[in-house]
Amino acid sequence: MLESTTNPDAGGRLKVFLGYAPGVGKSFALLDESTRRKKRGQDVVVGSLDSHGRPAVEELLAEFEQIPKKKLDFRGTIIEEMDTDAILARRPEIVIIDDLAHTNAPGSLNEKRWQDVRDILDAGISVATTMNVYSLESLNDVVAEITGVKVAETVPDQILASAEEVEMVDLTPRALIHRLERGDVVPSEKLDEAKSGMFKEGNLSALRELALREIAGRVDEDVQEFRKSKKIARPWAAQDRVMICISPTRPSMRLIRRGWRIAQRMHAEVVVVTVEDRALNDKEKKIIQDDFSLAERLDIRTVTVKGSVGESLIKYAKDNNVTHVVIGHSDRTRLQEVMQGSIISSLTRELRSIDILVVAADTDE
Repeated sequence: MLESTTNPDAGGRLKVFLGYAPGVGKSFALLDESTRRKKRGQDVVVGSLDSHGRPAVEELLAEFEQIPKKKLDFRGTIIEEMDTDAILARRPEIVIIDDLAHTNAPGSLNEKRWQDVRDILDAGISVATTMNVYSLESLNDVVAEITGVKVAETVPDQILASAEEVEMVDLTPRALIHRLERGDVVPSEKLDEAKSGMFKEGNLSALRELALREIAGRVDEDVQEFRKSKKIARPWAAQDRVMICISPTRPSMRLIRRGWRIAQRMHAEVVVVTVEDRALNDKEKKIIQDDFSLAERLDIRTVTVKGSVGESLIKYAKDNNVTHVVIGHSDRTRLQEVMQGSIISSLTRELRSIDILVVAADTDE
């Protein structure tokens, strides 16, 4: 989308072209879309974008007005940086700013480029930018474990979350390695270093998965917001979600394993949910602790909510777009069900669009 605005009160709009590694084509995609916007009459300028000698990028870049860089003297060396003040004075509708995670030279207005972008957006100018998923602050430790490289230049997650649109620029790891070997990504003298570091095929596959998950999560958030804005109660099965309901009154090992197997077959997300409707005794705490321990070993997320059991499970299922509920047979007595109501009956009555599987209790546990 990224329709432009020049109203400072409205704030500019941010679009991010997200990749998983250098060389997937983020800058080209950014310039290609910006060329179409320029042809439609939008006022688009380049604030900062380095072609790195790539002919295709240079050809597109030549079509745009480029804001002159600011020259900074750092210990006798002249360094060129994006001139944020000049962009604010020029007031285009949209400004192209490559490499959101870039660290500015000493003496710049801000330490980080994402801070420059924030100032430009606050002035009512829209921004189109690029970044790699490994620059997300929350993924810093994960990326270090995958690649052995601690990424120094990071972007706060809330910056990406504030983007009106995030578009993934994708390429298979094998195709990216071919680009690397042709000299299209790094200079030839740095090829061996790149191939022994981040550009190992396994590393690239893992980083690509992180980027795909980030995009999938964002799409899911967009779906949830749309459902809320339109007051749509019925869940959309854009992605299956299995909710395993456990109780502190008896072990749920069998239930958890059954729910996990169902989720694996469906390639679905899965969560274990328990409801605390009162203070638990030591035996009940131990049951929940053991159940959560199994869930952790199976890499299942666990959630504890407080309130009435039936109402809390129904609310969680609706709020989180659950498509399948797995629950054990009720251990309430007939009198308790008469006095308090049947939880399973409440679920089937209130969650008519959700599949509910009632699993037999395992007497061996």
